[in-house]
Amino acid sequence: MKRFKVIPVLDLLDRKIVHAVKGVRENYKPLESYLFNNPDLNSVIDVLYSRYKFDEFYVADLNAIMKREPNYELILDLIKKPYIRILLDPGITNLGDIFKYSSLGIKNLILGLETLDDRETIIKSIQQNLFKKIYLSVDMHSEKIITGIKEYQKFSVSNVIKDINDLGISKIILLDLNRVGSKEGGIPVLYKEIKGIFEGEIFVGGGIKDLNDILDYYHFGFSGVLIGTALYDGTINLDEIMSLIDKNNS
Repeated sequence: MKRFKVIPVLDLLDRKIVHAVKGVRENYKPLESYLFNNPDLNSVIDVLYSRYKFDEFYVADLNAIMKREPNYELILDLIKKPYIRILLDPGITNLGDIFKYSSLGIKNLILGLETLDDRETIIKSIQQNLFKKIYLSVDMHSEKIITGIKEYQKFSVSNVIKDINDLGISKIILLDLNRVGSKEGGIPVLYKEIKGIFEGEIFVGGGIKDLNDILDYYHFGFSGVLIGTALYDGTINLDEIMSLIDKNNS
C-alpha cells in the first residue's frame, strides 16, 4: 500500500496556537480543544505525540506570513525536539530566507506562493538542489491564486500547477484559505484536475470534514492531508486516524 500522511496543523500567532477559519487572520482566536488545556505550542505537540503518536506537524508562522515579528524562538525550540518532524511555513519571500531556515536543520521547509516575491526564487532553489526538502504551497482563496509572483497573478490555478510541474517541483500543498476551518468536505473538482496534471506528491489542507474525507483522498491517490478543526473538535476519532496511518504505512 502506498504511503499516506495525516498531519496535524499548528497555526502559530503571537506565540499561541490559533483556530484558523477561512483565512480571516485578524479574527483568529487561541485554539480550544478537548485534547489539551493550553494552546501553547509545546504543550499541544507533547499531547499529540505522547498520547496519539503523531510525529510530524505542519507549522505555519502566521506572524511571519503577515509580515510581523516571526515566532523565531519558538521555531528554534521545535528544532531541538529530535523525535518530531516539522513542515514549516515561515513566510519565505526570497532565496535568502530559504538559506536562513534551511541552515537551522529544518527537514521540510514550505515555500508559500502567498509570500514569495518572484518566480526566480523557485527556479534558483531547484538549480541549487534545495527542493528535495521543500514543499511548494499553492495558496488560494476560493480557487484563485494568492501570490506576489507577477507571472502567476493572471494565471488560473491549473496553469500555475502546469508551470511548477514543468519546473520539476516534486511536492505541493493545495491550500485554499476559504476552505480552512470550514469542514466543507469532499474533494473539489479542481483538485481532481490537478491530480491529473501534477506528477509529484500532492498534500491537501483545508476543508477536511471527517474520516471518510481522508479515505477519499487516499483512494484518489493523494499523498496526504493536513487536518486542524476536525481533529481538534473531536469530529475525527483519533484512534481511527492512527489505525489508518498504521495500516497504510506498515
